[in-house]
Amino acid sequence: MGRLRTRMAGALLSALALTATGCAGTQGTPQDTHQGTAKAVAGAVAADRVEPLANPSEPRLPVTVRSSDGVEVTVEAADRIVPLSGSLSEIVFTLGLGDRVVARDITATFAQAEKLPVVTRNHDVSAESVLSLRPDLVIAETTTGPEEAIGQIRDAGVPVLVIDPAKDLGDVGPRIQAVADALGVPAAGKGLTKRSEDRIAAVREKIPDRAERPRVAFLYLRGSASVYLIGGRGSGATSLLEAAGAVDAGADSGLEKDFTAITTEALAQAAPDAILVMTKGLQSVGGIDGMAGIPGVAQTPAGMERRVVSVEDGVLLNYGPRTDQVLTSIVAQLYADGSGEAR
Repeated sequence: MGRLRTRMAGALLSALALTATGCAGTQGTPQDTHQGTAKAVAGAVAADRVEPLANPSEPRLPVTVRSSDGVEVTVEAADRIVPLSGSLSEIVFTLGLGDRVVARDITATFAQAEKLPVVTRNHDVSAESVLSLRPDLVIAETTTGPEEAIGQIRDAGVPVLVIDPAKDLGDVGPRIQAVADALGVPAAGKGLTKRSEDRIAAVREKIPDRAERPRVAFLYLRGSASVYLIGGRGSGATSLLEAAGAVDAGADSGLEKDFTAITTEALAQAAPDAILVMTKGLQSVGGIDGMAGIPGVAQTPAGMERRVVSVEDGVLLNYGPRTDQVLTSIVAQLYADGSGEAR
């Protein structure tokens, strides 16, 4: 299952990279194209900005840490950092070390990183582009590739720290700490972990009481690539939905694969009260009305009531310093009327 999820995650990220620049709209909320009972609530996350620690620490180097792929990595300087995913960039910036980042992956869409040159596109890492930046440290995930490119960067003498990808809320602290340790700011990592976990807990405490938990299906949509998938176990959304007081409808209906092609039967079995989508994914199919045209969607309780929860692509499944904002957005949209019923 772990390998399956990794392969599917790679495919999804690649699709996102290919279509991100082709989707219309802004970084904020998708327009609700339905003129009657459609209910799409703002899905932007804090204007797509990260919130750095107030008093960032100065890195104390050198340090030696163990990479997730078993390699011991010695970091002697951290003046030129290249994170190879949006979520890793988010952690570095939030630790207060964003001024040391010299490039970004296409999935690093938050405001502070937008002017950095794009040197990687998820699983299309160019060793030459990365090495041309003379980095002190490259931070990657186990899903980053191709492996040959990572090997070339290491062979050139550049330290490469590989970190396990995010899967659920339990990964927030360990990922932050792994990055902080490699950058020589372990105390800042502990502080950011506590801030993140405290904020997540505060959001969860405010979730409305309800007699029955709403069922929410996570749909991955890329209209320009004709990709229409429903998330099952291990899609990455289950932990967020459960933290929001909801049931992952896809997983609960018995979908064992991480993602399954949407069918009328699968949606009928899931019977979602609401649908969770990425903002650009919703835009790519023409908004709520376009999504309702996907076979089976209009026949679900969510489709009939136009109940949609939309969160920006670049942050939804990061499980990092802004996860509390993601959770806040999901909760606000899911319980928009203040009751225990999904809206």
